[in-house]
Amino acid sequence: MKTQFEHAELTAHDSVAILALNHPLVMNAVSPAMIKSLTGALDLIEGDARFRALILTGTGKAFCAGADLSLPSGDVPDTGALLEQVYHPFLRRLRDLRMPLVMAVNGAAVGIGMSLALSGDLVIAARSAFFQQGFTRIGLVPDGGSTWLLPRLVGLARARELALLAEMLPAQKALDWGLINFVADDETLMEEALRLAEKLAHGPAALALTRKLFWESQHNSYEGQLALEQAAQRKAGASADFREGLKAFREKRPPRFTGK
Repeated sequence: MKTQFEHAELTAHDSVAILALNHPLVMNAVSPAMIKSLTGALDLIEGDARFRALILTGTGKAFCAGADLSLPSGDVPDTGALLEQVYHPFLRRLRDLRMPLVMAVNGAAVGIGMSLALSGDLVIAARSAFFQQGFTRIGLVPDGGSTWLLPRLVGLARARELALLAEMLPAQKALDWGLINFVADDETLMEEALRLAEKLAHGPAALALTRKLFWESQHNSYEGQLALEQAAQRKAGASADFREGLKAFREKRPPRFTGK
């Protein structure tokens, strides 16, 4: 199955959905039109019970070159309004997905494109890919949640370095810094990403609860997180997947999870 949107492309691989940013003319720079396309695709994905994992990637040579600033000469966008009305709702939508999210970074991930790439549960990048904050090069501040994400991923010193100097960070160095999870050869990136996503897609319903716990952990005290874990564990313990997991453990066989 392949579904085309104005600036996005959705492909089904059994229980894995592959959603690609698709505006290679501008290196997949995000715009309100692209966000509308991606949101429409997410509506289809989350409305289809067969999908249990999502891969987000880009078409062409870039993952996402940042925000699309190709406006008529002389126009200056209201950047704050764009964030509030367009980009933030989409980033929250990704955070609140009911399924694990794998980012397959096939090329440049710049500006808000870098923020987008780092919002996945697992991030795999092509060896030729790079990450770049880039905001200060055009007189802006980091956005897309990057000032929240980066210090938690690589520490405050490296986060400041990335934001203030706005230099390119090659995929291998991003891996060495702990910014991403995996690096793959360019020609095998999607194969490796699909392998990861398929593994997640065959996991239990507890994966959705687990990803939510990690997102919420950044805001909580130790005691608050213990309470959230208790509530999530109660839900997981009542699932059919937990019963199957116990049965498989006792029978010494791999579990057959259904995501329920």
